[in-house]
Amino acid sequence: MKNIFMTGITGLLGTNLANKLLEQGYHVTALARNPEKYTGKYTNQLNLVSMHLEDDYDFYLNKIDIVIHIAAETRTNLLTYAAYEKVNYEATIRLFEKSIKHNILKFVFISTANTIGYGNLEFLGTETQKIKEPFDKLYYAQSKLKAEEYLLSHQTKIGVTILNPTFMIGPYDSKPSSGKIILMGMNKRWVFYPPGGKNFVAVNDVVDAIFKSFNAKSKREKYLIAGENLSYKAFFKKLNHNTKQRTVLIPIPKILLLSLGVFGNFLRFCKIKTSLHLVNMKTLCIKNYYSNHKSINDLNVQYSPLDNAITESVNYFRERQMI
Repeated sequence: MKNIFMTGITGLLGTNLANKLLEQGYHVTALARNPEKYTGKYTNQLNLVSMHLEDDYDFYLNKIDIVIHIAAETRTNLLTYAAYEKVNYEATIRLFEKSIKHNILKFVFISTANTIGYGNLEFLGTETQKIKEPFDKLYYAQSKLKAEEYLLSHQTKIGVTILNPTFMIGPYDSKPSSGKIILMGMNKRWVFYPPGGKNFVAVNDVVDAIFKSFNAKSKREKYLIAGENLSYKAFFKKLNHNTKQRTVLIPIPKILLLSLGVFGNFLRFCKIKTSLHLVNMKTLCIKNYYSNHKSINDLNVQYSPLDNAITESVNYFRERQMI
């Protein structure tokens, strides 16, 4: 199974995945809206196709063994659910149905841990738990969950594996996306942090999980891909330690974040795009922690220390003179 079709190659996960696929000798066909944004490896085994998910890409699915669907609408400032559903649900189902038509052996869907109920340090969230507030109010999570439910409910010959990564950290975050948290904490005298926390995972551990999913025994299953559970304060302390900084960490009061969220809701009511809204602010105030036991036991995913991913991310940003 050496022929791969993938989406989302220009993003953090997609670029790291493409690098490893090419290193391992896979033939990769990748759709990209803007191929010039791809910053990963180039070899003669990479076919980078300039296309949108709504275009006619059936030709490129010929002789493909595995489809890996990473592309998603992740922006937090969009005003309507329909803006997320178009990419995260409709485009996913379209690609899945085309994969069935072309007799693809495996369909790997990269979702998000936000569709799974979180826990605390004593009782971590697992794959069996239903989505919880405030994530059940996020259009992004709603659209991803809808796609998951469709994929898991349709009985076909194609094998389906859904991976639910937590917050990814690592190199090749050219946009940047989740790497913004690294940039927030670098070369600052003071860093203001919210009261909540989350699970952080090395992006290359997610890449490892994707490779392991190729041989997953179950025809239809989902797996949390989760690393270390940390408060935001603990994360910035870890960043300070790794970079030998002496940044002063200052807590942001919960009431201030929620007040900003209410103000953001007013702006959104006025049709002004902003990431400042109440649901987003609530997610910063909770500790959403997850377990990785299922992925370790079933897929044999081997997780690396988050410190390594932080160092790789910082080095990448430094090389690109972003910090």
